[in-house]
Amino acid sequence: MRKFLAVILFTFIGLQVQAIQPESKTFLVIFQSQELKQHKIALNQIEEQFSSFDTKSYEGNSELALFIEIPSCDFDECFLGDFLVEVSGKKSLKLEDIAFRVYDLTKNESVFENFLSEQSQIKESKTKSRKLLTEL
Repeated sequence: MRKFLAVILFTFIGLQVQAIQPESKTFLVIFQSQELKQHKIALNQIEEQFSSFDTKSYEGNSELALFIEIPSCDFDECFLGDFLVEVSGKKSLKLEDIAFRVYDLTKNESVFENFLSEQSQIKESKTKSRKLLTEL
């Protein structure tokens, strides 16, 4: 009986430890090409400085974008913005000073999902009220 209780106890402890680990986060950093030219740095150079994380950069007709995926972290936009980026030789600036915007896509995804669920609930309540009105 003691062994059985010990196994159950360790199972619950193991499940708690797994539940506490934070999930990976994805950040979108948008740059303006004029800002990068002013600081004499290219998007590829910034991406190289975040090489310890999974990154993807996009250049094209619109603004320059950099996706950074950080596994198991408690970072937010402000903390990522405080990262120092080496520009034009030995000079370093905060990422927030170079970037146009920094977004936490993981947080925004959950906000968007909550919004969609609220909208679907509102839509369902409207259809129910319409059905009640037509039945009367």
